[in-house]
Amino acid sequence: MGSTSTSPFDVNRSCAEQLDANDPLASMRDQFHIPQREGGTPSVYLCGNSLGLQPKAVGPQMERLLSDWAKLGVEGHFEADPDWFSYHECFREMGARLVGGLPGEVVMMNSLTVNLHLMMVSFFRPTKKRYKILIEDRAFPSDGYATSTQLIHHGLDPKAALLIARPPSGQSTIPLATIEEILENEGERIALVLLSGVQYLTGQLFDIERITQLAQAKGCTVGWDLAHTAGNVPLELHRWNVDFAAWCNYKYLNSGPGAVGGCFVHERHGHNLDLPRFAGWWGNDPETRFQMDEVADFIPRAGADGWQISNPSIFSMAPLLSSLRIFDEVGMEALRRKSELLTGYLEFLLKELGDGVVSIVSPDQPSERGCQLSLLVNDDPKMRLAALGQAGITCDFRPPNVIRAAPVPLYNTFQDVWEFAMALSHRIS
Repeated sequence: MGSTSTSPFDVNRSCAEQLDANDPLASMRDQFHIPQREGGTPSVYLCGNSLGLQPKAVGPQMERLLSDWAKLGVEGHFEADPDWFSYHECFREMGARLVGGLPGEVVMMNSLTVNLHLMMVSFFRPTKKRYKILIEDRAFPSDGYATSTQLIHHGLDPKAALLIARPPSGQSTIPLATIEEILENEGERIALVLLSGVQYLTGQLFDIERITQLAQAKGCTVGWDLAHTAGNVPLELHRWNVDFAAWCNYKYLNSGPGAVGGCFVHERHGHNLDLPRFAGWWGNDPETRFQMDEVADFIPRAGADGWQISNPSIFSMAPLLSSLRIFDEVGMEALRRKSELLTGYLEFLLKELGDGVVSIVSPDQPSERGCQLSLLVNDDPKMRLAALGQAGITCDFRPPNVIRAAPVPLYNTFQDVWEFAMALSHRIS
């Protein structure tokens, strides 16, 4: 199948067909609704890094919820299956397996940026000496807004207290050495390191374990925005000793627009019931949660559950339950193997078919990126994006000139990748 002795790939469609025939996860695609082109054929959907596709199990799951609500009313809190009172506990073990945590270290609640703010209430505790926050260059804008306003809330000037790790001149990604240098020079003044596990614009996968070790050795608290990481790459948050993490579930975790977010709190913090936090009744010890007139003081539940504020949105959690059952069935290691093969194949095709007008800004090594290739377009990116759309291909554009293509291993095929590369190459060659 390979055109050279050093590559398992070639540019012919038959190569993609053979890769699909050999794919042990090919049948998983049938568990998702694939958007259709005009004429009724499946589109090429490479936008799971923005919004994942709908699992087919979601519809029946929602119908059951609606039926329970209709039949049971308020009694559904205890008589529905699963009951609404403990619905969020369905994710204690599945959520922990997803990110390499222990049961009780993960809770599904709120949305990503809300969870980041709640985490910073507890874990960003600036002092006169240690008051800075470290983020990466071109972090997702909401992270910048969250960290800047947290600094302002504490009376600090973001221009002085917000550190930004930038790529070296002429590079698009941030080497570990750059972060090491910042920690060496500024570590004693950094209160919080808050980086993205996978950088949303470039697709770079940071060395979460090593950076966490380096930062904590300098006395910093370490949190991670895993919006583009959870469900994308295997994680071991407990073993890596991460202090906290937050993520959304609507991208690689396929739980629908505005889906409930996820949060990890290491057990050493989760069992510290004296840790400052913003409190709400659903984070209270469930034994006293409804004793509103008898127990005046907030008694946090041990674990990540203790950071909940309000009762969970059951209708928002139902799609996540359907999705995580698929992840439990497949496992992150198998997904990662296919992901690296998909992006490796896409990289090969783009380099074989391109003439340099489109360049890949994601890391060269599949192990150093998620399932996304970010393409720098040097001529007319909007024209290229429009041409892809006309061909029934959905991907993502970030101004001024970056197209992001994310072949998701659960539902994308090697023929999807081939079609994308071919459609793009017609404008290149």
